[in-house]
Parts: sequence; structure tokens; C-alpha cells
Amino acid sequence: MISQGRSRRAWHELFMIEAMLRRSFLPLALAPLAKAEEYVYGPDSSRQPGVPAGKVTKHVLAASTVYPGTTHDYWVYVPAQYDAAKPAAVMIFQDGSGFVNETGHSRVPIVFDNLIHKGEMPVTIAILISPGVLPARNSDEQARFHRSYEYDAVTGRYARFLIEEILPVVGKSYNLTNDPNMRAISGSSSGGNCSVNTVWERPDYFRRVVSFIAGFTHQRGALILPSQVRKFEGKPLRILLQDGTGDVNYQSNLDMIAALDQAGYDAKFVSGTEGHNMKHGGPLLPDALRWVWRDWTKPIAKPVKSFAARFVDPLVDWELVSKGHRFTEGPAVDAEGNVYFSDIPNNRIHKAEHASGKVSVFQEDTGGVNGLMFGPDGRLYACQNGRKRIVAYEMGGGERVVAEGAGSNDLAVNAKGEIYFTDPQAKRVWFVNAKGEKRVVHEGISFPNGVRLSPDQSLLMVADMSTRWVWSFQVQGDGSLAYGVAFHRLEMEDEAGEGQMRSGADGFTVDTEGFLYVATRMGLQVNDPAGRTTAVLLKPEGKGISNAVFAGPGLDTLYVTAGDSVYRRKMKRKGVFPWKVSKPPAPRL
Repeated sequence: MISQGRSRRAWHELFMIEAMLRRSFLPLALAPLAKAEEYVYGPDSSRQPGVPAGKVTKHVLAASTVYPGTTHDYWVYVPAQYDAAKPAAVMIFQDGSGFVNETGHSRVPIVFDNLIHKGEMPVTIAILISPGVLPARNSDEQARFHRSYEYDAVTGRYARFLIEEILPVVGKSYNLTNDPNMRAISGSSSGGNCSVNTVWERPDYFRRVVSFIAGFTHQRGALILPSQVRKFEGKPLRILLQDGTGDVNYQSNLDMIAALDQAGYDAKFVSGTEGHNMKHGGPLLPDALRWVWRDWTKPIAKPVKSFAARFVDPLVDWELVSKGHRFTEGPAVDAEGNVYFSDIPNNRIHKAEHASGKVSVFQEDTGGVNGLMFGPDGRLYACQNGRKRIVAYEMGGGERVVAEGAGSNDLAVNAKGEIYFTDPQAKRVWFVNAKGEKRVVHEGISFPNGVRLSPDQSLLMVADMSTRWVWSFQVQGDGSLAYGVAFHRLEMEDEAGEGQMRSGADGFTVDTEGFLYVATRMGLQVNDPAGRTTAVLLKPEGKGISNAVFAGPGLDTLYVTAGDSVYRRKMKRKGVFPWKVSKPPAPRL
């Protein structure tokens, strides 16, 4: 029985390898699993007559601020064809000392010289960086080595290190391109993880990647990346992965390429028979560079098959509605489909007419109004946090106090005109009945922020900004909340920025099927009624989103408040008016 089990696994593995090899751009032969192939360096990895040699110089970044206290050795390769009058393409390599060595595993300077000379890749400056080290204070102490911390982390910190420190310092000496389409990155093992994560986090800076023997495993959380590739709205990336069947990480690369394929990315997987080494990757480098740099004058397109395509047309981007504010929040839709939003620091409420796009001031001196929502009486209800009260604005002017004596951030108004609002500092959720009587209906969520009712108004959802959860409560007849659980699970970065909440879950809205659209640090996350994040829409122009609402006559346009601006986007789903009760269809579980 044991031998038969092994046979089935062997046949399954052989089938998987054959399938992946069919999609490889290299004519690799399928070798027996027990025998590794021999990989030989081609002429592009050796010095050729008549090919001008570029220049390599070594440098030290002695005091990083992104990784405080660390030093990084790095090398800069400049091709002979470099012209200071023309911006050069850029390619960054992790574990720089291994890649820069002309007798090492990859021989980057030689390969670049040959391919640039033949016009098979653009004139490219290579920056080859070693991982950071926190030096010991003296010879009796141990240094701290940052390789895994920098390379394996699933965060945007390493991308920041490149963008804020490495590119600017090299850019002082050389004319580097600002075009993300002309920036590439590569590495092996953890450096391959780092390369994929960098383009994933910052496609506005890097769009091409060559990854050798990476491991999308739970070492520092990289196993979540294939899932994110499927869920996140497509990014303009071109990705080549390489690994061998002898590598313990091989299956994780199959998972990643399957996710990239499913989402429609321009991606290739090159499979070999080696283990966790560069015996295959080194000789592969020239072909890998030819593939990743092909047609480099044409911009890399976004894929159109991710899960997010169920909610939005991937080819239709965010449209700017209004800008020049200080901090926008609280978008609310009126009966005609127009949007009202607050500018908290400027103490204003603005009206954005959906049809004309005209934006005007609706109310001045608002007392720091944040959350907004229209009620069944046609009035605009508002969290006037600066004055510790909830107010209602008449469309013709005038303001009436509804409840006071508590801080407020966001609110939900039901079909009866009753109000729920969040009080983050006190960790409370309040209820205000139709008579204006208020009481606490829940206490203890770490930082309650956005609050919305389900389409049938039987459930109240509350976003916790400091965790990855949106809480769900069953609404009782008297307005009380029961059976509250941390229900909707959000995607979340491993490390938040300084002074920021972990998920940053802020305001949100719902559609007719009961899906939530939650503003978070990672983007606008779409959660299904079962509590799962099924898609993530990218932030408009990279700006953080604070809130969202469906608007327009058909409630099929999503408006978001983002920093100093407001954006909108046509959707494949429709929203609901808060003053109308509608039962959503049974969810797919």
C-alpha cells in the first residue's frame, strides 16, 4: 500500500511538471524525477569579442532610515552605452554580491553587456544590493543580520527602502528613469520573495520581476500572496518565476503561477529539476531577461481576470470628482443619486451633483462633521463630533440637534429614522430612537469606526479600525444589538505605518446582495455576506480611502473619499438607499 501511494504521488507530480513545462518559454526537456538535468551557461554569460564592457563600482549606504541603524553594501553597474542625457532603465538585484560576481552564479555585468549590445534589453543601470546589517558595537558582540527581515516580510517597507533611499542616492550620479514600466527587480530565494513582493506593493515604481527559487510559504507570511493575486484588482506587472522539483519550495511556486494565470497576468514559470540553488537560474538569466524586457517600449497592461472583475470593469479606472480639500469623509447619497461629503478640517459639507459633476458648498461651520447619511425624512444626518452631537440638516437650510453628549465618528440611519453611531474614543456604539433618546448598545470594540445596516436592516456591521475585523450584530426590535461577533475578516498588512491602525478599516457601504465595500489601508475590500474578503479594489492614484457610497440614479456608481479628493467609478453591482428595506438573496456559503 505504501509503494502504491508513492506511485500515485509520483505520477501526479510528473503530470504537474509536464503541465507547467508546456507553458514555459524555454524548450526544456522533461527529465526523470530522480535525475537532475545539467544546465550549461550559454554564450551570453561569457565575455564576447567586440562587446563593450560596462563599469561596476561599489558603495555603502551607511545609515538607513527605513531600517534604522543598518548599513547596506551595494554595487552600481553602468553599461558602456549609457548617455547621461537620456534616462536609463533600472534593474535592482537582491543579494548583490552574488549577482555582481563575474565568476558567480549569474554574472550580471557580463549578461547585461551582451544583451544591451545586441539590443535585446534597454540600456539599463543595475543596482545590486546586499541585505542590511546592524553592526555590532564592538568586536565582542554580534551584529544583527536583516536578510530575512527585509526580504521575506510581506509589507511595503523594502519597497520604501528602494524608493526613498536607494534610487535617490544612485539618482544623484546617474540619470535614472521615472517610468515604472522601465524598472525591473530580481533575486533568488528570499531575494525572489522580496522581488515579487516589491512589485506587488508598488507597481507605481516597479513592474517587471525575475524571481529565482522563491518560497511563498509561511516563513514570514508570503503564503498569502497567491490568494491576494486572485483577490486584488489587477496590477500592470510582468512576472517570471523559476524553481526546480528538488526544491522544498517548488509547490509554492506552482501555487503562485496558478494564481497569476487565473488572474490573467503576463507571467511565466520555468521549471527545472534542481534544488534550492542557482544551478538552473544562473544559466537561465539571459533568456529570463529577454522575456521580461521584451517589447519594453510598450507599457505593461493590467490583467482583467481577477476576482475583482465580478464587481468592476478592470479597464475603467477611478474618475476624479473633486479635489483641493483637506480631508474628505462621510459620503452620503440623496434620493436623486447625488453625493454629499464632509471636509472635516475645513468644517464644510459639499454636494456633488452626479449628472453634471458640479461640486458646491452645502454647509459651512459644521463643527467638525464627519459621517453623513440621509434619513427617510429627506434630511441629512451628521456626526458633529467637534460639538459632541448628532444633527440633522434641512435641504433648504437649518440645523436641528438630534442627540448630544457623546463623541461620534460615523452613523447609520434606518427606515424608521433611528440612528446608530460609533464613538471610537469611548469604544462604544450608540443607538438613538425616533424620540431622540440615546443609549449605549455595545461597548468594547477596540476602535469602532464605520457602521452600516444590511439591506434588510436585520444586521448592524461595525468596522474595528485597529484589527482585521468588521463586527456583525443582530438588530432587536427595540434597537438593541445581540449575538455580536467579529465576523467579516479583512486582508491586513503585517506591519502598519507609524501611528496607524492595523487594518485601517474605516467607512463602508453595502450593495443589494449584502456585500460590504470597506475602506482599508490596503484598498477597498469587498466582503461577501459570509464574512470573506473576495476582492480588493485598488486605491485611486494610490490615495488612502476613508469611506464609500453607491450613488447615481441607478445606484451603480461607487463614490469614495480619499484624502483631499473624491473619486467615482462605474460598478457591476448596485447599492441600496438606507431608508428602503430590501431582502438580499441567500448568500453562497
